[in-house]
Amino acid sequence: MKKAFFSTLLIFFLGFSANAQLPDNRISWTTDLLTWENFAGKPDPANPFHANTSSGISYSWSMKQTGINIEFIYEVQSYFLPGESWVKPGRDSAHLLAHEQLHFDITELHARKLRKAMEEVDLKTPNLKPALQSIYKNVESSRADMQQQFDSETRHSMDAETQLKWQKYIKEELEKLSDFSS
Repeated sequence: MKKAFFSTLLIFFLGFSANAQLPDNRISWTTDLLTWENFAGKPDPANPFHANTSSGISYSWSMKQTGINIEFIYEVQSYFLPGESWVKPGRDSAHLLAHEQLHFDITELHARKLRKAMEEVDLKTPNLKPALQSIYKNVESSRADMQQQFDSETRHSMDAETQLKWQKYIKEELEKLSDFSS
């Protein structure tokens, strides 16, 4: 996405990337649903949970000046890490997969919130890099809080009725931010 900003101030090329060293086999979020085949990690027998989704958000940005035109260019990606995600043998139910999908959807929701914040950033901010890092940290903190709340309220997928409420809520929130989908 691009955001043009006109200024007579001389601004030099800047750039930043968070989580730049991600595995090549990560899966970017799409409307396609995860399958159990995507969960390639080895389960920890001591872990009390039946499955684990490892997902995250990466971002990068740069500014480019052409004459007096300043472009703010950024990319935000939500991703799933197959090698770090797992399901225990015999626990691969459709209900549990829907729960794990919601964890990935919560990550995408927060990626959209980050994209929205990047669109709204004030390019006149004197310390843009720390400002963007702060926005990212706030979004990541919100994402972690929501992931914990989701697991707590659904009792890690054991409360099917509450999980259905969460599915509806996350779907609605994703739709509200559809302008910021990847």
